[in-house]
Amino acid sequence: MEIFVASTTKRTTHQLTFVVLAAGAGFFAMLQSLISPVLSTIQHDLGTSQSTVTWVLIAYLLSASICTPILGRVGDMVGKERMLVIALVGLAVGCLLAAIAPNIGVLIVARVIQGVGGAVFPLSFGIIRDEFPPARVPSAIGAMSAIVAAGGGLGVVLAGPIVDALGYRWLFWIPMVVVALTAVAAYLLVPESPIRTPGRISWLATLLLSGWLVALLLPLSEAPVWGWSSFGVIGLLAVAVVVFAAWVVAELRSANPLIDMRMMRLPAVWTTNLNALLFGAAMFAVYGFLPQFVQTPTVSGYGFGASITEAGLLMLPMLVTMFVAGVLSGRVERVFSLKAQLATGSAFGVLACAALAAVHGERWQVGVAAGVFGLGIGLAFSSMTNLIVKNVPARQTGAAAGMNANIRTIGGSIGAAVMSSVVTGDLRSNGLPYEAGYTHGFTMLTGLSLAAVAAALLVPTVRRALHTSGGDVAPAPAPPRGVVGAEAK
Repeated sequence: MEIFVASTTKRTTHQLTFVVLAAGAGFFAMLQSLISPVLSTIQHDLGTSQSTVTWVLIAYLLSASICTPILGRVGDMVGKERMLVIALVGLAVGCLLAAIAPNIGVLIVARVIQGVGGAVFPLSFGIIRDEFPPARVPSAIGAMSAIVAAGGGLGVVLAGPIVDALGYRWLFWIPMVVVALTAVAAYLLVPESPIRTPGRISWLATLLLSGWLVALLLPLSEAPVWGWSSFGVIGLLAVAVVVFAAWVVAELRSANPLIDMRMMRLPAVWTTNLNALLFGAAMFAVYGFLPQFVQTPTVSGYGFGASITEAGLLMLPMLVTMFVAGVLSGRVERVFSLKAQLATGSAFGVLACAALAAVHGERWQVGVAAGVFGLGIGLAFSSMTNLIVKNVPARQTGAAAGMNANIRTIGGSIGAAVMSSVVTGDLRSNGLPYEAGYTHGFTMLTGLSLAAVAAALLVPTVRRALHTSGGDVAPAPAPPRGVVGAEAK
């Protein structure tokens, strides 16, 4: 594939570029979790069910899973800065519509529009790859990943004070203003990448990706209502399997894949991405349902009847430990390998989810479990991104890191749907889940985290990493013969 270099006159400092990119990516990540603590409030305000209101979270992740690779590809073709601005504008428009949504249907549509903002991940990684000195690319991508992780945790904590002071609709008004300003800053300050990668969008792959995700998520979330043995659930799951297989074949045959299955053949890439899928499923499920658990009225025999702010404070240990672990991850790499960090981070997820399933009768128990889970997120996020960066050529770091983020989002949409199905599978007459629903849900997340540990242990150990003058990385083991990246010449 040929790469054309376009002329450009707008340049700026790397530090300023990074700040703008981090603001866009951070606020998108924040919107992934910002509404999690207020799902119950939205449910009552808009008069809907708990299973339906969960789609406010699922629709956002589903839309991001589909839009991220598409707009990332368009950015490679027509300009990353231009598409970054469009993605941020789409995110701001979605926030505006959500802020004025009169019913749950409009709110879900607004969240679908917000999912367009998911493209900030591959576009930001690509801009970093194109603009930054080769030696700084891995550290900048690692820092961006840490900001994304912190943004997700910060959203859960900030939701309470904003809602208490202004109301839940301001969870969309405030991001709308900030994201709109970030879009202006991106237009004025972020340089347009001089690199163009000619190609086209594989609309067949796009249709198939959308098809298998919808066919999978819809029955997973609606199974408690339709029945697990119903024709609708079984039929849609069968369709999901068939369409998924067709999508993989289409991606393998495509010259312009949305998710590069040829790159996925690299042992370090597919194992790390498998971990991202599983860990992402557990993480977003915890983001979405732990706040709901602690807000459950005590008359139900469990929960703490916590306010939104109190729920956020119980999640604060997660944010603190996530930040600490993320900061320490790169500094201890010499004595604590990235593979070991990924496995340890996933193991912390096992401990946290198992603790939530077994003991959740006291607030301190939930706070400790959240803190342990935060350690896992901090270690896993930083290490999985750096593992990807160290195991692909430098010219592929942007595409590979964006693919990892997108696979984590796909895992999140699946995890949120499955957790919703388990928790709401049996409801009381007042519409609240039984305690067993949460216990079974956290047990299921324990299993997902265990699978993530297994995936991390499968990651091959990198014995050496040679940096050439051009910035390429040639790690061992070498890529299989014939493997080329989406952005290879």
